[in-house]
Amino acid sequence: MKKKLLSALLATAMTAALLAGCGSSESATAEGGEAQTEGASEGASSEGAASEAGENKLTVYAWDANFNIPALQAAADDYKANVDSEFELEIIEQSQSSDIENAITLAGSAGDYSTLPDIVLFQDHWFHKYQKDYPDAFVPVDDAEVDWNDFGAEKLSYSVVDGTPYGFPVDNGTVIFAYRVDLLEECGYTIDDMTGISWADFIKIGEEVYNKTGKYLLCMDGDGNDLIYMMLQAEGESQFKDGKPYITENGTLVEIIGVIEEMLDKNVLYLTNDWSGYTNQAILGDMVAGVMNGNWIIPTISQVEENSGKWEITSLPTLNGGEGYASNGGSSLYITANCKNVDLAKKFLSYTFGGSAATYDAALTNGGVITCCVSAGQSDVYNQGVAYFNDQPIYAKIVEMGANVPIVEQSDYHYTCRTQIAAAVINIHNGADTMTALQEAEDQLNFEMGN
Repeated sequence: MKKKLLSALLATAMTAALLAGCGSSESATAEGGEAQTEGASEGASSEGAASEAGENKLTVYAWDANFNIPALQAAADDYKANVDSEFELEIIEQSQSSDIENAITLAGSAGDYSTLPDIVLFQDHWFHKYQKDYPDAFVPVDDAEVDWNDFGAEKLSYSVVDGTPYGFPVDNGTVIFAYRVDLLEECGYTIDDMTGISWADFIKIGEEVYNKTGKYLLCMDGDGNDLIYMMLQAEGESQFKDGKPYITENGTLVEIIGVIEEMLDKNVLYLTNDWSGYTNQAILGDMVAGVMNGNWIIPTISQVEENSGKWEITSLPTLNGGEGYASNGGSSLYITANCKNVDLAKKFLSYTFGGSAATYDAALTNGGVITCCVSAGQSDVYNQGVAYFNDQPIYAKIVEMGANVPIVEQSDYHYTCRTQIAAAVINIHNGADTMTALQEAEDQLNFEMGN
């Protein structure tokens, strides 16, 4: 594919969604920043949302006016300016990602896809399930003019079924570990000391940080606990094996649970009761010296203005030491069976989200969406230092880290598993036997999977 790599000037600070692309089905946006939503409309037409016979128009369902929609608008502007001056993209805003999942379910169950738009934005973790349940709902794009090798293999794996690509990756869910470097320096450490370390060394440093500053080096939502999944993926392991739960016999997972319990006991990790506690109490409440999650957490961290210049990011610790890489959340764009102009949809998505630096520069600047495309992440915009993160070029680093995330087995029951293991962690911390609690989690997951 001939990619027209353009650079745009970074005119505004990043404004992005709080949960866009994260593991939740609901989308909650961060405060601040006006999204470019011109041309977007709310709700879905009951008479079908695909574009009419117009040769230059497409429709798309997407959620989040501060994150995904500015990215789509950036792509539409890029395509119109550089490929087709008559092009029009109608963005039909949905309140949350589950609205789109429901639309696919209703159309597929009725065997009538005429109610769908030309394109849908869809959560990565859910796509395989919906493609399996409704195989005729989505159009394969294996003939699209895209260099698929220009994307991180792990990100791409979510939208590939039996070797056939169906989607165009949008937002980069690469996990970052952000640290308050000012607090680390109080204890005699730098960001380099936190890079490529073992969890055992992390705990030692975390104890020092807490004892000297009163801050936790890590925090997580105890209810929707993604920590186990991220730590496992950094080891190249999954919670599933051959389509079944892989928990009690998974030595790596059991070891990670032990690490988490040790971090809790030594005031290195703080678990909140829910998501609001995680964001508002722990992060915005300035209780922590470290945050590990999908990079979509950056806008939340950045809301504490007085901490500007005090943060930097790096990769994850691992059990035996060495840099760890993981991904948490994200979405991709898919062409539906109702698309009246599949060729146009493929050309539009291939040119823009398939590798245009102009699209991704504007998507980052206007909405905080970080590219999954390695070449697009090499632009001047991506390599600029970010003041809040001590002038570190965090966006180029995130794209680089994303290319190293290992592929692990996924499951339609990803979120169900998360719920069960999160409950097991709480039970263990409250005194339950580790293996008994994990066995209960595995039994419940097997029950819900029908095994």
